[in-house]
Amino acid sequence: MDYKVATMAEMAADGQEPEILFWVGCAGSFDDRYKKVTRAFVKILNHLDIKFAVLGTEEACTGDPARRAGNEFTFQMLAQQNIQVLNGYGVKKIVTACPHCFNTLKNEYPELGGSYDVIHHSTYLQELINSGKLKVEGGAFKGQKITYHDSCYLGRANDIYEAPRELIKALDAELVEMKKCKTNGLCCGAGGGQMFKEPEKGTKDINIERIEDAIATGSKAIAVACPFCMVMMSDGVKNKEKEHEVKVYDLAELLAEGL
Repeated sequence: MDYKVATMAEMAADGQEPEILFWVGCAGSFDDRYKKVTRAFVKILNHLDIKFAVLGTEEACTGDPARRAGNEFTFQMLAQQNIQVLNGYGVKKIVTACPHCFNTLKNEYPELGGSYDVIHHSTYLQELINSGKLKVEGGAFKGQKITYHDSCYLGRANDIYEAPRELIKALDAELVEMKKCKTNGLCCGAGGGQMFKEPEKGTKDINIERIEDAIATGSKAIAVACPFCMVMMSDGVKNKEKEHEVKVYDLAELLAEGL
């Protein structure tokens, strides 16, 4: 399938402005599994003829992993570089599929001179459904049990709990909650820079604990809304040798399937 994706540079050259800037993020650009999420989200945007653009090679890492790991200098350098590019294009509205990018762009860039209307793709997709623009059918997931894992950066850090759940319900699927969910949710084990290092000594990895919660719901589909959660939950499924029966999906993939 062909995807129509314009860069901000191309749009600016044509004297045009996009409705939204889609911030792809490092995972969405380079991680093979998460590239599928990028494609799924673009498929929805194309399907609805939404005028959007990406920064392409002008997009750098937001600096989130550097700041979480304590490298403030690298964070500020990356942030200032991105803010210069975004402000140069007069960007107003940003949508991203990564809660880490979302949190950093929304809550940490303003103090460095970058203030934008930043929306996570789960909220954006819910708005499209509520306004009647996006119509989805349950498709493959109709009547199926789906459990949703709350991303820390979406839930506890930014109070976004309902949008992801509304999307699952829009698919006519049965949402089954894990015992630790919403404000009481359990981290996947990758936040705070942990994604890029081996875990400390202990009796059990967090993602194994979390995947046991998910499998206990009896769901064959686990929905996530974050690239870090995607890695940790998928690794957990492999650890339990259940990759043939239990699948991990991003919310955008569930909806793109139901188009």
